[in-house]
Amino acid sequence: MGTEVMPDDRALRHGRRDRALAQMKAHDLDVLVLGRQANARYVAGAPQLWVAGTRPFGPVATVVRETGAVHLLSTWDEGVPEDIPHDHLYGMMWNPMNTIAALRDIQGASTAVRVGTDALSPNFAKLLPLAFPNAELVDGELAMRTARRIKTAEEIEVLRGTLRVAEAGLAATVAELASGSSEQVLIGAMLEAMTAAGISTPASQDSVWVTSKEHPWRRAGTDRRAREGDLVAFSAGVLGDGYIGEVGRTYPVGSASEDTRKLYQRWDALQARLFEACRPGETAAGLLTAYELAGEPLPAMPVARGLGMGFDSPVVSPQLRATAEAERLEPGMVLAVTGYVWESGVGAVFGRDAVLITDDGFEVLTSAPHWEH
Repeated sequence: MGTEVMPDDRALRHGRRDRALAQMKAHDLDVLVLGRQANARYVAGAPQLWVAGTRPFGPVATVVRETGAVHLLSTWDEGVPEDIPHDHLYGMMWNPMNTIAALRDIQGASTAVRVGTDALSPNFAKLLPLAFPNAELVDGELAMRTARRIKTAEEIEVLRGTLRVAEAGLAATVAELASGSSEQVLIGAMLEAMTAAGISTPASQDSVWVTSKEHPWRRAGTDRRAREGDLVAFSAGVLGDGYIGEVGRTYPVGSASEDTRKLYQRWDALQARLFEACRPGETAAGLLTAYELAGEPLPAMPVARGLGMGFDSPVVSPQLRATAEAERLEPGMVLAVTGYVWESGVGAVFGRDAVLITDDGFEVLTSAPHWEH
């Protein structure tokens, strides 16, 4: 595991920055003021402090379309790439007027006509016009979302790396599964294994649960221990180099009944339909239709969602069917696809795979084995 803070690889960050600048042109944005960490890292390529929670809006990164320059909120040079010079850094300040003064001094600020932001607080809605006196403030999140939804070749390689770490954590945890195992101990084993594999930041800390035999969406019991015949779901995920890698599997405890084997066969049939729906030109709603064609109830969680740096579109959910019907799958999109089936008295089989949409079909990026049945 590396201990030195390094910027993202040059090809990785420039490929992303080129996509962001292209979308700024397409959306007629002269300047982008970005406050969301994923967006800021996407254009800057500089790792910043990760925290579990939300942050108030602030101008973390500012991009000028005419010059291609990136200005970054940072009080140090460590981890900042060489193409963001020291005079393009502005520090954290208690007085927001000092921050506005720093933005006002950016080349192109005084002539900008349209300035996009990815979020905005009431305070900055009043202050930003002082930094960009001739500009209209508009929503810039759509430009960033459009840029990020299609992954560059370098991004896909980073995703492959995070998925391998997640799979290492999954394998180590499954090896510890036995009757009497507690969810907490198994989660600890997963976190330890993923850290040993090179990434210490999990995507989620509630990553192991005993599925309920009485309710399709709840965890079993209150003591959170696995027992003979239970089906235990594992959702391993890490945040590495800014990208989330996730893989999900379900394993039985001890010997499996015939009903359990039949449930796994239902999951196999569902997952095959889900993969077939991941083809370029198809609507995202095809992933919802896959459940219906398999005769399985739609789950409470999203059937699929964009996988990448933080929150990526699309989100394919029963509650967002109209959005899914309007969304077309394109080459370069990476989806976290979830299959979920349940049977009363048996439990649930859960699986999650990363799927890359290719020019002529799809590629499953995850390679973790399933329980052999």
